[in-house]
Amino acid sequence: MKIVLDDLSGPEVAALLQEHLDDMRATSPPESVHALDLEGLRRPEIRFWTLWLEGELAGCGALKRLDAGHAEIKSMRTASRFQRRGVASSLLAHLIADAGNCGVQRLSLETGSMAFFAPARSLYAKHGFAFCPPFGDYRPDPNSLFMSRRLLPEPQGEA
Repeated sequence: MKIVLDDLSGPEVAALLQEHLDDMRATSPPESVHALDLEGLRRPEIRFWTLWLEGELAGCGALKRLDAGHAEIKSMRTASRFQRRGVASSLLAHLIADAGNCGVQRLSLETGSMAFFAPARSLYAKHGFAFCPPFGDYRPDPNSLFMSRRLLPEPQGEA
């Protein structure tokens, strides 16, 4: 398994992200689809990784910096033929570690409220994420759930 910081230029990446967008559009109403396309992921505040197994693209995930201490997980996706092989868990652990190494104190995400997203919610909960109110530019939406976790301890007051 190899996880690499990716420039989003490969055709495999474009195909996996299109599959991701197609699933999101098939599952959620248009106003509740928050997945980013290739151009959206090429923004300077976003770092995008791919995970490769056996020389094939197995999954991807990104971190979007919201402010100095807060980042959001975006575009978590496992290729269908690699599901249930630990790809999402490995990517998520990598994103959490990278965020912590970059000084992020809070890591958040938006996911769907429908049954389709239950495995993702379970994965996030296993990695310490808990439900929270909407963050950033998100607003309450019956089709979205929000999760967050602290990565670094809260600063202590001076004694």
